[in-house]
Amino acid sequence: MRWGAQIAPAASVLDLAAGSGRHTLWLAARGCRVTAVDRDGDALQGLSDRAEVIVADLESGPWPLAGRRFDAIVVTNYLWRALFPQLLTTLADSGLLVYETFAANHETVGRPRRPEFLLRRGELLDACRGLRIVAFEDGFLADPERFVQRIAAVREPASSVPARWVLDAPGEQRGSVESTDSGTRE
Repeated sequence: MRWGAQIAPAASVLDLAAGSGRHTLWLAARGCRVTAVDRDGDALQGLSDRAEVIVADLESGPWPLAGRRFDAIVVTNYLWRALFPQLLTTLADSGLLVYETFAANHETVGRPRRPEFLLRRGELLDACRGLRIVAFEDGFLADPERFVQRIAAVREPASSVPARWVLDAPGEQRGSVESTDSGTRE
């Protein structure tokens, strides 16, 4: 809900690992065109009148959304690291990624406890490299007790990416500027 205002009412939204559809229902009520994906078809029952429903095993099956792009992608309480590149490809230009899941140290307060299901420090920042980070949080929340990482990040259209400063490298002048859209250097 915190980042919902950033999603236009008619936007196409992917709710990945949607479960029973808490986010799907909220987004659909705002007028979004939602696609809910989860491996548990029973959990998705009751959503088909509000969203496109896709039953798919994201961890062992093929990517069920090949060639599709979404204005927003929402992922909560789910981590399958192999999907990060696919998520970035599936996010449309100017699209918003909202991702929150459990982080290191969560094993001290609850499940999941296994490291493969807990983000390492700053891992979401690394996974979203190339996107414009709107917000990032990494820490403890009290009610209910949990350690999480959260990120809201936007895919900038290629034409709107500004020039960036390049740090000194051997043989280069200090303060050089690299243009990211024309490929030239000044």
